[in-house]
Amino acid sequence: MAQVETRQHAVAANGLTQSVRVAGPSDGVPVLLIHGNCTSALFWEPLVRRLPGHLRIVAPDLRGFGQTDTAPVDATRGLADFADDVAALFDVGSLFPAGAEPVVVGHSLGAGVAMQLLVDVPGRVAGLLLEAPISPYGFGGTRGLEGALTKPDFAGAGAGTADPDFVRRLAAKDRDDDGPTSPRAVLRNAYVADPATLGDDEELLLDTLLSTVTGDDNYPGTAEPSANWPGTAPGGRGVLNAFAPSHFRIADDLVAVPTKPPITWVRGDADAFVSDTSQFDVAHLGSLGVVPGWPGEEGYPPQPMIGQTRAVLERYAAAGGTYREVVLTGCGHSPHIERPAEFAAELLALTDRRG
Repeated sequence: MAQVETRQHAVAANGLTQSVRVAGPSDGVPVLLIHGNCTSALFWEPLVRRLPGHLRIVAPDLRGFGQTDTAPVDATRGLADFADDVAALFDVGSLFPAGAEPVVVGHSLGAGVAMQLLVDVPGRVAGLLLEAPISPYGFGGTRGLEGALTKPDFAGAGAGTADPDFVRRLAAKDRDDDGPTSPRAVLRNAYVADPATLGDDEELLLDTLLSTVTGDDNYPGTAEPSANWPGTAPGGRGVLNAFAPSHFRIADDLVAVPTKPPITWVRGDADAFVSDTSQFDVAHLGSLGVVPGWPGEEGYPPQPMIGQTRAVLERYAAAGGTYREVVLTGCGHSPHIERPAEFAAELLALTDRRG
């Protein structure tokens, strides 16, 4: 099989100049790849190389990442700013065949955008592949499988939970590996379970992290003080607030969507970001003593992210849809990098079900 390579296109859509990487024939089976937080479309390259040439691959940089315009993220709309940008690409003739209904693949934050896209344009999505998805109840600040709010002001979620030194080093485009807050260390230790799986792509993948635009309108966004532990609540601007539970709670809309394409959920059982013991959930960190003053399991339990997603997908299936959960042992947050052959097989199985 010949190696597939993407080509960069600049596309005017939804008022932005969007950078979109494209591969495959213009009339090929359409596949839309939506990257996650603090990455860009190039984060998909290790997977794209393993895909067959009959697919039409379209992979945009979301606003504020990669080479797409730096536009503000209105967090009060949840992930709708991102979804609107992506939806505007569907009818760009140079990208997709006319009337295309792609299989949509979303990684982490991008999986949340994919869910929003299904809700917004349900008849245009042939299937969803959710890779290490954020919970349909957002990230942080909820408890139980029904996503009940832990605190009424959503304390413990949003931009105030970001590590300021990591943000500083992102802004400085720091490529060093000195300390746990360096972007390289985060790539090695959080995006994958085994740094060796990055291989020769480490510098390319680090480039995607360092393409992140920092600031109040982008990553991480604004924060509000809270009287509740841990003292911070989501603001109305920026990326981390856009998928906080104050603004992103898509579970009921996802279950109610009138057209229900098949969903495949792929996750690693060693995911540091998205799990029931997430290393980025302040409640879990509080339980470990990393964040002081934790009010205990009753006052602020860790978010059951995996259980919440499974409960929502079971509701989706009961309402007429279908889903499949694939758990990869010893795999971290990026199965398409760590286990590309297995991930590609799941994607191709979804493309085979189109129509």
